[in-house]
Amino acid sequence: MIAIDTNVLVRLLTADSPAQYKVSLDIFSSADVYIPESVILEAEWVLRAAYGLKPDTVSGAFRQVLGLPNVFIDDPQRIDQVLSWHEQGLDFTDGFHLSVSFPCEALMTFDALFVKRGKNLSPCRVEKAKKP
Repeated sequence: MIAIDTNVLVRLLTADSPAQYKVSLDIFSSADVYIPESVILEAEWVLRAAYGLKPDTVSGAFRQVLGLPNVFIDDPQRIDQVLSWHEQGLDFTDGFHLSVSFPCEALMTFDALFVKRGKNLSPCRVEKAKKP
């Protein structure tokens, strides 16, 4: 099994560099591939910020790649939950933060939109940060 960096995943999804796309495609076609969660997180940011892709497009692309039989990630259920929340309008990174905060009773933030969109999504409440 091999692990990949963000740029390998982004080249596969965007095919914006023909030579690097071919190498990425060859890797995914010939090896078991491990994608660290940090790579997924960074790739979403790159696809959104640099390529202007919308949440449904990003989530759909991730679902295709992560659904390949030779692709492995640490917690498929967590990533599926994050992708679902993202498709429903929650920021991908916020969803990721919330998904790893399940053991906690609350996740504190100054982001009012996160509080609004994160309401009732998980046992860990998203609340406006305030003085205890």
